[in-house]
Amino acid sequence: MSTPAVKFNRQDNPEFFKVLNQRVNQYFKDRNLSKHANLGMVIKTVAMLSLYLVPLVLMLSGVISGLWPVIGMWVIMGFGMSGIGLAVMHDANHRAYSQNPKVNKLVGNVLNLIGGYPANWRIQHNVLHHSFTNIEEHDEDFDTPVLRCSPNQERKGFHRFQAFYAPLVYGLMTIYWLLSKDFEQLVRYNKMGLLAGQQLTLKKAMGQLIFNKLWYIGLVLVLPILFVDLPWWQVLLGFLLMQYISGVILALVFQPAHVIEETSFYEVDDTGSVENSWAIHQLRTTANFANSNRPLSWYVGGLNYQIEHHLFPNICHVHYRKLAPIVKSTAKEYGIPYYEHKTFYKALKSHFTHLHRMGSGRYDGEVSVA
Repeated sequence: MSTPAVKFNRQDNPEFFKVLNQRVNQYFKDRNLSKHANLGMVIKTVAMLSLYLVPLVLMLSGVISGLWPVIGMWVIMGFGMSGIGLAVMHDANHRAYSQNPKVNKLVGNVLNLIGGYPANWRIQHNVLHHSFTNIEEHDEDFDTPVLRCSPNQERKGFHRFQAFYAPLVYGLMTIYWLLSKDFEQLVRYNKMGLLAGQQLTLKKAMGQLIFNKLWYIGLVLVLPILFVDLPWWQVLLGFLLMQYISGVILALVFQPAHVIEETSFYEVDDTGSVENSWAIHQLRTTANFANSNRPLSWYVGGLNYQIEHHLFPNICHVHYRKLAPIVKSTAKEYGIPYYEHKTFYKALKSHFTHLHRMGSGRYDGEVSVA
């Protein structure tokens, strides 16, 4: 097994991204702005970490006690956990938080605080998902045996119900990541030669992973079991509820950006090629939603501007709202689709309609086999 290789078509409207990149750079130059985090981003970082850590401290200190108040703390932690993933560590692991690599590494490592492993995340998300969005057998973000997200995937009988059981699957995502997926990925990425790109050996990475998992479980599960005045099983249920809430939120932010009726799904041809240039491929496989919803955009780290994020992942998300009109007008100028849903509800509807069609065998979208 080796690193996947996909050849994008460099002859496919090459002027588009060149012009777009010039216009985006000019935007920052004209305003003398940094492409990285601003004060608002720092405040958001503190807010998301507080949303996650303050309820934990309140439980451990006994300030909050009793079953339902404690359950309430776990619910808040679920929102904080997903908020850290969406709006804090995401930018840092894209090297978009700061010009200083040490700051990016420090902030990116808060992923350990919510049970993840930064090196794995960077490989799956930055290397595979961003490079090969919606390409079968390359983009792991929609590769799951229990859901059929692409028309290129085999349809099984139980998939006909996937639009109904998908929320349950999404809710199990972070607990699966915690207990199994990170370990599976390390072995697989080592065979693919991708760990070396993170300056890691399998032995070193596995040691880090085990150490980080153990202290995370100790902090967020063992300490509450020991110090919260509730039966252990009630604390465990609260922990699982936190995981479920976080998993659902994360999935329902990322899935409507790529796995919907409007976007395209691809397979490479025998030469490992796809039909579009990289930039145009991103626009054909990605969609925005609820761009006028400022509170939602704040919480999800600007990932409702998924098009801008995929085209400029090294720019901090606090700038996406201003960049979106530039990207949209340039795409229109060059005759390239710019998919967007006005509301979050419409994006979710498109996602679950797509799942239903994939599960039932009915598909009205675009399938591309280059």
